[in-house]
Amino acid sequence: MTDFRTKLGVEGGGYYYYGICTAGGMFSAGATHLAVTPLDVLKVNMQVNPIKFHSIASGLNILWKEEGPSSLWRGWSGKLFGYGVQGGFKFGLYEFFKRRYTDVLTDERQSIVYFLSSASAQVFADIALCPFEAVKVRVQTQPNFAKGLSDGFPKLYSREGISGFYKGLLPLWGRNLPFSMIMFSTFEHSVDLIYRKFVQKRKEECSRGQQLGVTCLAGYTAGAVGTVISNPADNIVSSLYNKKANHTVLQVAKSIGMMNLFTRSLPIRVALVGPVVTLQWFFYDTIKVLNGLPTTGGVSLGVEGDA
Repeated sequence: MTDFRTKLGVEGGGYYYYGICTAGGMFSAGATHLAVTPLDVLKVNMQVNPIKFHSIASGLNILWKEEGPSSLWRGWSGKLFGYGVQGGFKFGLYEFFKRRYTDVLTDERQSIVYFLSSASAQVFADIALCPFEAVKVRVQTQPNFAKGLSDGFPKLYSREGISGFYKGLLPLWGRNLPFSMIMFSTFEHSVDLIYRKFVQKRKEECSRGQQLGVTCLAGYTAGAVGTVISNPADNIVSSLYNKKANHTVLQVAKSIGMMNLFTRSLPIRVALVGPVVTLQWFFYDTIKVLNGLPTTGGVSLGVEGDA
């Protein structure tokens, strides 16, 4: 397994490597989610009030006219800090678990390693994200609830206690675990496919610019596929946090309807998540490259000949 570790840039204990990956994940996730806050505000309102906010163009127009341009940036602190913390856990722990599972599952297919690594990382990442998400959704859909995290956290705690921060954890896992597993696996396999079938060179033989170009192509593909898979759970998360405390996941899902779980807000989520995931991978791999580390993917982790 020493060869694998060397190729992954985790030789010598790996603390420097995992530290860079965690910092890169925090910056890439926090910055990209902050940038698309207006679209996220619209997405959440489309999910909890689909009659009023029935399309992207009309929804933005309604928010602008009724609540002013500042309404499009409601919940920005939750996006920046919440998803920054989540990104640090997600990317840093993914690299950590990928190394550990590679050492243990020597005879398993690459996809098994990617699935287990991303799922393990996402469990911890969502525990960290959940309180931020609980406040963010309320700030975005209930204008009089709070201005941001500083007054939103104590207000939610006083109303619902600790459980108020985590009542959406199961649907959050339901949304993010499949998304993360599909996204990381699709990304890794897309990188491998692009190098083998299109670039037709080993990653080490390509320039930094070429490697980051491959990262962007694979990132967009991974984001689009993961969005479709996770859309039902995303609708439940937004609606659950906007409902009264005694509503359950099943009650919310039933009120939305099976078809709407898959289709409601899907266009805006594709428009939102695709570029976000692409930029996340670009920033993440750029930070790795600038610190002398290899870009993600393009290294065989499974048995020889396993695709």
